[in-house]
Amino acid sequence: MVDAPFRWSIRVYWEDTDAGGVVYHASYLRFLERARSEYLRHLGIEQERLRNDNNVVFVVRDIAIGFVKPARLDDVLDVTVVLTERRPASLVFQQQILRTADGRLLSEARVRAACVDAAGFRPRPIPDDLFVEIAKA
Repeated sequence: MVDAPFRWSIRVYWEDTDAGGVVYHASYLRFLERARSEYLRHLGIEQERLRNDNNVVFVVRDIAIGFVKPARLDDVLDVTVVLTERRPASLVFQQQILRTADGRLLSEARVRAACVDAAGFRPRPIPDDLFVEIAKA
């Protein structure tokens, strides 16, 4: 299962960089997270609603990230999201961060997000109605 990638644009600000104006490695995690959140919102799945209506949240279970080229201050980046697997209690995403100006690949990641109970953070299956919404993606 591989769909066309969802794209979310983001600009690099001072707060994302080190003293040399190069994006600090932890900033890439924020960029990836924002794009996944916007992807779910694009599907009509709002995280606040998940917590309030279904008592579930998605948390990053594991992530593998590779860095190819550095992003720099003021770069505009495209962060892509492709849902590659739907498991009973988790979702697996393939993501890339590209520099918009030249299309250059800067970073790639594989992210597994687990469905957990919002109160106790214990794993639980993705609710049936939510699973149906995600299956439409």
